[in-house]
Amino acid sequence: MNDTIAAVSTALGVGAISIVRVSGNDAIRIVNKIFRPTDLELVKSHTLHYGHIYDDEEIIDEVLVSVMKSPRSFTTEDTVEINCHGGINTTNRVLALLLSNGARLAEPGEFSKKAFLNGRIDLIEAEGIMDLINAKTEKMRKLALNQISGKVSSMIKQLRDGIKNILINIDVNIDYPEYEDILVVTNEMLVSSLADIKNEVERILKEAKNGKIIKEGIKTVIIGRPNVGKSSVLNKLIDEDKAIVTDVAGTTRDIVEGSVSIDGILLNIIDTAGIRESEDVIEQLGVTKSIKMIDEADLVILVLNNKEGITAEDIKLLNQVNKQNRIVLINKDDLDSEIDEKKLQGEIVVYGNTVSIEGLDMLKEKIKEMFNIDDLDRGDLTYLSNARQLGLLNETLKVINELELGLDDNIPLDILAIDLKRIWEILGDIIGENYNNELIDELFKQFCLGK
Repeated sequence: MNDTIAAVSTALGVGAISIVRVSGNDAIRIVNKIFRPTDLELVKSHTLHYGHIYDDEEIIDEVLVSVMKSPRSFTTEDTVEINCHGGINTTNRVLALLLSNGARLAEPGEFSKKAFLNGRIDLIEAEGIMDLINAKTEKMRKLALNQISGKVSSMIKQLRDGIKNILINIDVNIDYPEYEDILVVTNEMLVSSLADIKNEVERILKEAKNGKIIKEGIKTVIIGRPNVGKSSVLNKLIDEDKAIVTDVAGTTRDIVEGSVSIDGILLNIIDTAGIRESEDVIEQLGVTKSIKMIDEADLVILVLNNKEGITAEDIKLLNQVNKQNRIVLINKDDLDSEIDEKKLQGEIVVYGNTVSIEGLDMLKEKIKEMFNIDDLDRGDLTYLSNARQLGLLNETLKVINELELGLDDNIPLDILAIDLKRIWEILGDIIGENYNNELIDELFKQFCLGK
């Protein structure tokens, strides 16, 4: 933790600028050994200095060096960033000089790990940094920024503060029963306070579904009998000839994937093998895989052929996805229809085609409506969106439910306080107030080198 670390913070390759970052107690001293003409140990914090990097008397590069002194830096340690010319050789020479003069090569995510361990950021903010780096859409960027800003963390901290106040009052009641001017905590009072906390947890979990959609997109599986046009639908949606399209039934043997952004939300589309009974071993493996993908989908699009009637196989497929969000797409609406709509009563039915530019516009509109995509931008995007965070919040809700049962059974307050303390600790796990080293190591290993 006390080591001075160094790493390249920009992508290695040909470019105008590369940044080599150094952080630690000896950061300024180490860089000072290889930088001229300014003595960096004498400069003010948050200043920029022009000069050259030297290896003994050899000039390695012309650079700009920024100095940020503790505690006013990302890691809260002395931090120096060397802005050198882009290029693999030059950047690596600068890094090698830093390592030979006392710095250690940083592990992936170690700068952010230092920021967390030094109290500069909490775990939600740290995970938001990684989400911001990986953001593929504007909504993803906004979601990540709210995590980094501390808005999401504030929701959890407010819940913890509410529980802490209850625990303090319970402790005072138990330890100082003779005081008459203290607030007496009763089961009825605890029921009311706990209901408020539970409502807030349930609200956060409900809204977290929006965060999950923004961050991960909508996993969309296209299913249907062979030759109804599933691959054409995929190609049209992503505007790319990714899936092979022929008139031969069973052409698609394995899943084919692609993505498209609908108003800033990624639609992660999977085209599956046509589902039918087949003696072809390879095709049947594809069918089995397709059925498995249905269970994992956020949205299932069942494609029917407009010029064919609805078959028993189509009805069987509908029954297989009755628990999922599903849309029935009647493909090839430019042809005469043989579809009996009475068999699709109660279904969300959309007509479209892959011939015209506007052929699948109605399908996109229905998806936007189903997942309330237009409404996602109207809030401030203060959502939990991380599986770790949501798992802990669901665990919190489980303990709250157990606590409510205890209240119904009139269990003494000092016993109930144990569950309250457990809720307070789980919420602390979300923001990193409580953590174990293994969790922290694994989390920051997912970060890129130099971040």
